[in-house]
Amino acid sequence: MSSLDLLLGRPLASAEARADRIGIAAGIPIFGLDALSSAAYGPEAALTLLIPLGTLGARYSMLINAAISLLLLIVYFSYRQTIEAYPSGGGSYTVARQNLGTTAGLVAAAALMIDYILTVAVGISAGVGALVSAVPALQPRTLALCLLILLVVLLVNLRGVRETGTVFMVPTYMFVGCLLIVIAIGLVKTAASGGHPVAVLSPPRIAATTAVVSWWILLQAFASGCTAMTGVEAVSNGVKAFKETRHAQHTLTVIIGLLITLLLGIAYLVRAYNISATDPGRPGYDSVLSMLTSAVTGKGVFYYVAIASILAVLSLSANTAFADFPRLCRIIASDGYLPKAFAVTGRRLVFSHGIYVLAVLAGILLIAFRGVTDRLIPLYAVGAFLAFTFSQAGMVVHWYRTGGAGARRSMLVNGVGAVATGITVSVVLVAKFVQGAWMTMLLIPMLFLAMLSVNRYYRRVKQQIHCASPIELQGLRPPKVVIPVQSWSQISKDAVQFALTISRDVHAVHVAACEDDPAITPQEWEEFAAEPARRAGFPVPDLITIPSPYRFIILPIVHYVLQLERSHPDRLIAVLIPEMVERKWYEYLLHNQRGELLRLLLFAKGNRRVVTVTVPWYLDL
Repeated sequence: MSSLDLLLGRPLASAEARADRIGIAAGIPIFGLDALSSAAYGPEAALTLLIPLGTLGARYSMLINAAISLLLLIVYFSYRQTIEAYPSGGGSYTVARQNLGTTAGLVAAAALMIDYILTVAVGISAGVGALVSAVPALQPRTLALCLLILLVVLLVNLRGVRETGTVFMVPTYMFVGCLLIVIAIGLVKTAASGGHPVAVLSPPRIAATTAVVSWWILLQAFASGCTAMTGVEAVSNGVKAFKETRHAQHTLTVIIGLLITLLLGIAYLVRAYNISATDPGRPGYDSVLSMLTSAVTGKGVFYYVAIASILAVLSLSANTAFADFPRLCRIIASDGYLPKAFAVTGRRLVFSHGIYVLAVLAGILLIAFRGVTDRLIPLYAVGAFLAFTFSQAGMVVHWYRTGGAGARRSMLVNGVGAVATGITVSVVLVAKFVQGAWMTMLLIPMLFLAMLSVNRYYRRVKQQIHCASPIELQGLRPPKVVIPVQSWSQISKDAVQFALTISRDVHAVHVAACEDDPAITPQEWEEFAAEPARRAGFPVPDLITIPSPYRFIILPIVHYVLQLERSHPDRLIAVLIPEMVERKWYEYLLHNQRGELLRLLLFAKGNRRVVTVTVPWYLDL
């Protein structure tokens, strides 16, 4: 087994694609990690902005999470219908493009792509934040840990969908189980104490109130808390990854049900135990889930198991983006709005180019914001809700066009969803604009314009290469062949022999750069090339020596080829480039790569009548 097979797994044949599809159990960790893990940082993001309200912060946090849960239910019913109507996947992009037009589809796609990039950065930074809460000594290593986890998630996703689901299944279900246990124990203690439970380990004392309750503070907290809704669209984008469409619908139902339970349970217990957020990125920071778990169960074995599961799931929540971003890019690339490479599957039947691009862009974000969740949150959720809105509006048009039984009811569901998410995206944008949402709103149009440019380029290429005429054989003549020759060797010998098989007009070009070069002499040429050609009845190949007093090698050859091309406008010029092929990758570094440079310069300066042909000679040491 090669090292690459050991790292990424054996290559999968196209015929194995069907067997690589997943069911509900694997679908939850693959497409639900982002949504479920947001229960760890969504409520905290809202509480962080409510710190100035002191003890009132937890009370309003409950109301905010109730509003977010209601919004989640609306979006859930809408996306169930999207999955049924568009089982081929594509989510917001497909729905918007087919029903609202290309512009709406590309805006939705741009919004989703940016949201996925932020999902990776926010999820990993939140996971490391949970680790730092448990082990404060690691705080100076925050960024390094973020990048390490990003690398691990990248490698796991390159191994394929099924293996990704298997790897992430244990931490996902452990995370959900631990939080449900904390919520259940906390609710029992709260009920037994008449609504005033005693904490096993008291959370930090809530700071004094420094601000009055205002709509602006509540809107900002709601906007930050809405990050808990990101990732909901993932299942609708990845329907094709499931064995059956109904498996995708059931997976979405389980994910939404668990997320609402976690959000409401955490919000209620935060209020019951008088827990407030602490400033992230500062000494003494402790996450809300860390404080809640220690308050309910203390800091025993269960606490560290729970924190470990939170860390794992938050870090691995980036997997949802790694599962969806490449699939979204594949659909957009198939429509001609992204480079075609995004539509090509890799060795493990995953869209590798999308995975690599996502990892690089998320890594840049983590480095730019030093891996601190609170700095990334303001950029988050705008793209997701914008995509939600386009998707639901598109579904309204879809039901209006198709009609049929239940169409009016479906239009009503999607219409309510479109209005609710449209209002939410406006609130999120206004509340977070100064904090960083302006960057997202700047990036979305830029990406939109970039995709339009890609499509225009592909259309121009298609027009130029289109041909509806047969080949023309009149007046065809063999090309003039030019061979760069440094010295007489086995490599140049093979190149000259090949040249004589395709043309009777061969020019060997030697550049005399300095006296120390192993130059080919006229005597050698006569003995090894000219005389054998005469005896065999072949035309004698010419030897052209070009002096180069300034030691340039490539440019004199390029100039000679271009001059030959201008002086023979009726002929093709074929440049044969002899190249030595090394057996080991590091041997490549021991030789000059003039052949590649010559080829690039000829492509840049030549035209359609100048072609290049590589003549390889394999080194066997």
